[in-house]
Amino acid sequence: MSRPLRIEFSGAWYHAMNRGRRRENIFLQSDDFEAFLNIVRESADRWNVHVAAYCLLSNHYHLLLQTPEGNLARCMRHINGVYTQRFNRIHGQDGQLFRGRYKAVLVEDDSHLLEVMRYIHRNPLNAGLVRHLDEYPWSSHTGYLSCAKQWNWLERETLLTMLTTKKSQRKQAYLDFVSQNEPQQISSFYAMKKLASLLGGEAFRDWVSHRFVDLELQREIPEAKKLANTPQGIIVQVCAYFDQDEARLRHSRRGIENLPRDIAIYLARSTSRMTLGEIGAVFGVANYSTVSSAAERIKIRMAKDARLRQDVESLKQLLAKSQR
Repeated sequence: MSRPLRIEFSGAWYHAMNRGRRRENIFLQSDDFEAFLNIVRESADRWNVHVAAYCLLSNHYHLLLQTPEGNLARCMRHINGVYTQRFNRIHGQDGQLFRGRYKAVLVEDDSHLLEVMRYIHRNPLNAGLVRHLDEYPWSSHTGYLSCAKQWNWLERETLLTMLTTKKSQRKQAYLDFVSQNEPQQISSFYAMKKLASLLGGEAFRDWVSHRFVDLELQREIPEAKKLANTPQGIIVQVCAYFDQDEARLRHSRRGIENLPRDIAIYLARSTSRMTLGEIGAVFGVANYSTVSSAAERIKIRMAKDARLRQDVESLKQLLAKSQR
């Protein structure tokens, strides 16, 4: 049997899930839930994966993840493998715990992320396990309402900013959002017997199809072809788009804003397979945190600035065309 298509690229978002073989329980006691979450946190740190939401139920789990380095498969193998070893050791079992590798739905980086987050957090409610979301202890719902440091490992800002850019209103905006049922489109998507590998609009599906070749023809490929925008390709496109000199893009002057440079760094971070160190070397930055901060500034500004969002999207499309 062929493996499902795995589409991996830097900055991609996924709804990753798995369940016990023959629908058997994979969490038998509170310690199991805690151990799994510890493994997820450790794996996210090790592989530089952002965890935006999770929900663990007795026989399956849901994770909403972003992969800045396009390495979902490595991270998920680690999570499933380490937890299986721990479960078998503690409970005196051996062999396979999960029904297979895992299922991953590639999610468009827009309002679809909010829908997936809501679907994940409402899982216990829809399953009839609780009457109120805050009654269920094994999801990240509480993390979206809490300021406690224990939740700092969650990537919440991206989704909360989509709800409102005003920090004082985020808690209520989140509660209002998750209190509503999923729209029919989302319910129908997750009700499919064979879950699709993509969740997004038509333009997003076309983009993926063009970037990763025809999906149907790739069904027998064990691992999907990875997207890799080159640093030079990004620099050329950004320079042309903003009529900017390449030397100014590669080097900054202290105290002077250089928006095209920040955009180029953001694109390198989100659409290439370069590490923070490699991006820093291209743009003359020695500190990893400076690279991360520049990319984060653009992400935050895009949530508020429609013109900037359009510029970044146009550049992504130009980069896509340059690879065809």
